[in-house]
Amino acid sequence: MKFRPLHDRVLIQRVEQEEKSSGGIIIPDTAKDKPMEGKVIAVGAGTKSEDGTVTPLDVKEGDRVLIGKFSGTEIKLDGEEYTILRESDILGVIGDSGSAAKAA
Repeated sequence: MKFRPLHDRVLIQRVEQEEKSSGGIIIPDTAKDKPMEGKVIAVGAGTKSEDGTVTPLDVKEGDRVLIGKFSGTEIKLDGEEYTILRESDILGVIGDSGSAAKAA
């Protein structure tokens, strides 16, 4: 797949939720919600300020992120479904040990 998001946009592949609930009940496809967790597939170069400097994005390829249920634009590339959204629509990064170390 050849796709490069522009500016502050991110290409996400949503991670499917479990087929069973924690109690062992099988959830039919019609009752499933859109997954809110995704994997970053590609990122743009970053936002460009008025003076021309580019601020890189905080997320990188391979990050697992939380996104809103109805965030972004859904597309199909090579038969796979993806979501394109702005970095500001990402709610957070899951398991990012680098950010936790910076905050401490």
